[in-house]
Amino acid sequence: MHDPLVRRRPFPLRLIDAVSTAFGVLAAFMILAAVLITCQMIFVRVVLGRSTIWQTEAVIYLMIGSTLLGMAYVQRLRGHVGVDLLPSLLPDGARRALAVLVLALTAAMTGAMLFYGWEMFDMAWTRGWKSETVWAFPLWITYLSVPLGFGLLLLQLAADLYWAAIGAETVEPPVRKDS
Repeated sequence: MHDPLVRRRPFPLRLIDAVSTAFGVLAAFMILAAVLITCQMIFVRVVLGRSTIWQTEAVIYLMIGSTLLGMAYVQRLRGHVGVDLLPSLLPDGARRALAVLVLALTAAMTGAMLFYGWEMFDMAWTRGWKSETVWAFPLWITYLSVPLGFGLLLLQLAADLYWAAIGAETVEPPVRKDS
């Protein structure tokens, strides 16, 4: 028996999922880069006995960027921390209404973060802000991760809100297994 509420995701929602996944992969590579730079920094300090100039700052910026750019992917996987005691006690209709409310409030807060993140990025870009270190890294690069990350999260929340609002489960076509 085929459930009419079980359907394939429409193309725009599959595109949002693909973009979220791509930025999740990018975030993973940023974490890997931060680990490798940390190892290089330890080698330079301990083995070579030299000081480092850019490594600590690069690791910090990579971790900030990976956190912000990976938010949409984590949302896609439902990996953010959540409390499900109340929803598990509610009937289906109330559970769906609560999910829509929570997603809408989360989207509103994400929109505010997107707006103010864009302002911060724009100020850093137009004023040519640089870090106050020897490296003098252009801060607009790091600040761009704020509106970009929250913009991606907002798109993923919109996709999730769509499915919660119509009360449907999603199913992709079965994966073909070649033996």
